[in-house]
Amino acid sequence: MGNRLSGKVVVVTGGNRGIGRAIAERLANEEAMVVVGDLFDEHSLPVSVERLAFMRLDVTKEASVRAFVDDVIQKFGRIDVLVNNAGIIVHKSIDEQTGEDWDRLMAVNLRGPFLMAKHVAPEMRRVGLGTIVNIGSVEGFMVNPWHTAYAATKAGMHGLTIGLAVDLGPDGIRCNTVCPGWIGTDLNRSYLELHPDRSLVERELAQLHPVGRIGSPKDIANAVLWLASDESSFVSGEMIAVDGARTKKISLPSILDEEYRAKLTKP
Repeated sequence: MGNRLSGKVVVVTGGNRGIGRAIAERLANEEAMVVVGDLFDEHSLPVSVERLAFMRLDVTKEASVRAFVDDVIQKFGRIDVLVNNAGIIVHKSIDEQTGEDWDRLMAVNLRGPFLMAKHVAPEMRRVGLGTIVNIGSVEGFMVNPWHTAYAATKAGMHGLTIGLAVDLGPDGIRCNTVCPGWIGTDLNRSYLELHPDRSLVERELAQLHPVGRIGSPKDIANAVLWLASDESSFVSGEMIAVDGARTKKISLPSILDEEYRAKLTKP
């Protein structure tokens, strides 16, 4: 535990599981008061614990966002850091994607961060300081098959980040995006379990990353912590890939890549 965020109030959307939960817990361990906003119903709202509170939030509905921000301010007095983590994905070809699929992805992945920034920024401006950290994806730079709509939302997130950094900078508010690569979340692990040779898939995934492994939710949480802290006070408008250099390695035919892959797997 540290104290890099001592006295700060942090909001993490979609923070009840996976990467979002890792972020919330990591920032709470640095003495922040962290408020997790997620799609809880009256029967699933977790009990708040020290430095970790839970509130209902639907980022696609402006009335929900406005009420959530008002509740946070009423209970905790301020918002210093906003982490726009809530997001969904649709795995379909362009022929199979529906207009409803597109609209839902845009609503959660792009409209949500816009609405959160819109209603949180005045509270940050009131205290003269604040940080917004968006959770994007390396699919804002490169795309997996059947992720056209998802990639469009993440590329849009990059544009939103730049715009917010420029418009809110004079108010003392920074905005950056963390772009995760392949991360070992429960969701990704369940996807791998569909393959008959899961261990082979895991090895090949690791070999795609020059660092020799896939990422963990803690890797993303640590990057968010740095951007949320004063240690990054001159960093704004950046898209930071946390992907073990996967997006930096040029693809080669497998026959030419064998020596490199063998080096990664050498005991």
